Amino acid sequence: MISCFSLSQKNKLYMHKIFFFGSLMLATAASAQQKIDFESYNPPSTLQVAKHPLTRAKFPFIDVHNHQNRMAAMDLNILTTEMDKLNMRIMVNLSGGSGNQLKDAINNGKQNKPGRFIVFANVDFKNVGEPGWGEKAATQLETDVKNGANGLKIFKSLGFSVKDISGNRVPVDDARLDAVWKKAGELKIPVLIHTADPKSFWDPLDSSNERWLELIINPNRKRDANNPVPFETLIAEQHNLFKKHRNTTFIAAHFGWYPNDLNKLSSILDALPNVVVEFGAVIAELGRQPKMAKAFFTKYQDRILFGKDSWVPAEYPTYFRVLETADEYFPYHKKYHAYWAMYGMELPDNILKKIYYKNALRIIPNLDKSGWPE
Repeated sequence: MISCFSLSQKNKLYMHKIFFFGSLMLATAASAQQKIDFESYNPPSTLQVAKHPLTRAKFPFIDVHNHQNRMAAMDLNILTTEMDKLNMRIMVNLSGGSGNQLKDAINNGKQNKPGRFIVFANVDFKNVGEPGWGEKAATQLETDVKNGANGLKIFKSLGFSVKDISGNRVPVDDARLDAVWKKAGELKIPVLIHTADPKSFWDPLDSSNERWLELIINPNRKRDANNPVPFETLIAEQHNLFKKHRNTTFIAAHFGWYPNDLNKLSSILDALPNVVVEFGAVIAELGRQPKMAKAFFTKYQDRILFGKDSWVPAEYPTYFRVLETADEYFPYHKKYHAYWAMYGMELPDNILKKIYYKNALRIIPNLDKSGWPE
């Protein structure tokens, strides 16, 4: 049988086949290399801009949102050493508990590091619904304040998991709790209250959810309308509580979960003069909108407190940099909270002083007001 191809033609065909399959293999290999997960893809920026990373706040500050669950027995020397590096003069421990636990935590601070720690009491919500529960809880709060508590902290369990004696969810604005809020107003102590979670935790878990990575890593944080109720219900309950008790000062934790909608938060503050806010765990939202955030901080400079939440000293510099510098496009410290970059607000000194310490000195009772910058 005689071939219809010459030897040179056969060689050309063979070479074409080699080139085709070689190219296919290279393309397949390149495709495999490109398939990396979202968390792994975190390239350093090639942008060349001015950088002013900070490790210490410009002024001494009061962190109004911190948690030290073992303060009653812990060695405070290590803690204050880390605080000094950050220029944190006073830490507010919101996890004080009540009764003897509270007294032990307060005494440890006073005896070993006087002036460096203040403690907020907590309410034990067991047996809500029993006759006289509210009055008993209010009496315990009064005792805790006499023992040295400077305020009251309400955890997000109220509204989420707190049940009454019948097994029903206790709403944030439940009338059976009114005696507690009234007592706080009479004692002139602030109530720092955390209600709900970010709205994104209720949104569908898909590619349009900004907190997708966080919810994949921590699936227990995902919620829906039946777990236990919609976001809007919880926030409405909180705002109703603020309206019912206008003689009580409330500190809405985490910017009231509206750091991503400052127009909405502005309307809340305008309507409720007894409410102030702190920005624990939400600095990433403020750092991506520096112009609007700076305008908000300027307008409400007397109603914003410095708060961080979790005690991780290495994360504080992000807060300082957003508040103090004019830096552009710098990374946040925790990608699953924010995959976007930060920008500094470059707040003027007079506002920084209010955020760092002046507002807290005014709102939280029995703090030593001497020795702070004018």
